[in-house]
Amino acid sequence: MKLRNALLWPLSLPYEMVVRLRSLAYSHNLLPQRRLNAAVISVGNLTVGGTGKTPMVLWIAERLLAEGKSVGILTRGYRGTPTSETTQSSIAPDSTSDEVHLLKGRLGDRVAFGVGANRFARGSELAARGVKYFVLDDGFQHRKLARDVDIVLIDATNPFGGGHLLPAGRQREPRSALARADILVITRGDHSPAIEAAVRHDSNAPVFYAKPQLDSVHLAGTNSVANVAILRCKKLFAFCGIGNPPAFLADLREWGFEVVGHRFFPDHHLYTQRDAILIEAEARIAAAEGLICTEKDFFNLRGLRRHVRGDALPVFYCRISMRIDRAEEFWSAIITRMQSRARI
Repeated sequence: MKLRNALLWPLSLPYEMVVRLRSLAYSHNLLPQRRLNAAVISVGNLTVGGTGKTPMVLWIAERLLAEGKSVGILTRGYRGTPTSETTQSSIAPDSTSDEVHLLKGRLGDRVAFGVGANRFARGSELAARGVKYFVLDDGFQHRKLARDVDIVLIDATNPFGGGHLLPAGRQREPRSALARADILVITRGDHSPAIEAAVRHDSNAPVFYAKPQLDSVHLAGTNSVANVAILRCKKLFAFCGIGNPPAFLADLREWGFEVVGHRFFPDHHLYTQRDAILIEAEARIAAAEGLICTEKDFFNLRGLRRHVRGDALPVFYCRISMRIDRAEEFWSAIITRMQSRARI
């Protein structure tokens, strides 16, 4: 344990006590859950950020849409404004979070969005408009809303957040909380017997594997799709403000890009003019020929590049999806769980 984590460890004890008491209260119906008149599939994790929740939410929403379902996505929307919209046309560009913008950009008006901390209220509004299937984003700890399927993602590169609860580690709950999971998905891995053995102490849920897949690379500020083969021949400087920044670097290298330097920012970071100047300067020192970030970061740039010098390095962002091993079996497990609860 690092010195900083060791110093914070005493603070994890009262946090753990509160978390355990809260879980106990829900398990014994001392704290009530509210149920929507619709099926709810929750996508969440045990740790803070970086497991691939957004690509998984996209995958499930797309699969429901392909089957002709009326779909809604419920999300807290970090730094967002509470909304219940069936289209994206009335959403102001700065009113919702980076993740909501990303989801809207991919799904458009095919999906209804309920954004805000009170996901039951947002979901009730959308259910009244005819939405029958909801994907609950980051829902594992949001036990106020009942769900029919609880999917928990575990990042193979940092499965248990250092083994300690917040603030000393990255775990939101003790590992025993995995007993609530209906389906476990180990992301950024193909085969992790050690992680499977570890979770088996707490859960008998079926285990699947998934990895981020690069779909395309886009040039920020344009409608251009970059030639990935050419881009792989260039030196790139990576920057990001996501939950697990080292994982983005690992993904870039696995996809064949040459990364000559990087700069990390806090999750959901809103980039400033000073940030843009700093990134540009460090990239030039590293002899980079371009900058590359995640799609989520692209939505947090807020047009900063317009104010940077004319010969600024080009900014590219990666559009990814989730590639799920045994995808049909995974989807069958979700359907079976919903059928067992008479929700479809």
